[in-house]
Amino acid sequence: MDDSYIKIITALLPLAAAMVVLEVNPYHALIVRGILGAIAVLLYTVLGAPDVALTEALVGTMLAITLYAVAVRSSLVVRLGVIQDLGNAPILDEFRKIFGKYHLRLELISYEDLETLQQALIDKDIHLTCIQEEPSQPYQTLTRIQRLYEIMEPQLSASTTCLNYIDTQPSGEK
Repeated sequence: MDDSYIKIITALLPLAAAMVVLEVNPYHALIVRGILGAIAVLLYTVLGAPDVALTEALVGTMLAITLYAVAVRSSLVVRLGVIQDLGNAPILDEFRKIFGKYHLRLELISYEDLETLQQALIDKDIHLTCIQEEPSQPYQTLTRIQRLYEIMEPQLSASTTCLNYIDTQPSGEK
C-alpha cells in the first residue's frame, strides 16, 4: 500500500505552522491556526489515533480558536475619548485609515466635559483624546500610549490635528 498521502499530510503541518507565525493580520492567523488544527486531526486519524484526533479537534482547535478570537477582538481596540460627538468629521476617517493598517478598531467614547475626559485618559479608560476648541482650529489629540504616538505622528497632517504624547505613569512605575 502506498503511504505517500501520509507524507504529504505530514509535510503540511510545518508549512501551516510557519504560515501562522508569519501572518501579520491576527484574524488571518486565526484562520490558518484552524487549518493547522484540521491538518493535525486528519493526520492523527490516518495514523490510527481517533481519541487524540477528537481531543485535538475539540480542545486544540475549536476551543483555542474561540478563546483566541475573543482575545484578539478585545485587544485590538483603540478607545478615543471625545467631548462632543464628532459625527462624520474628517479626523475620524484619518484615524480609521491609520489604525486600519494595523488591524485596529476605533471606538468612540463621549464625555460630558473636558475635566472628565482628561481624568479618563489618566485613569487609562481611554487611549486617546481628541478635542476641537473652535471649529476653525485644528483638533488637539493627546495619547498616553507611546506606540500609538509613534504610529500616528508621521501619518497625521499637521493642519488637521496637533498630536501630543503624555506620560500618565508615576515616575517609579513602568
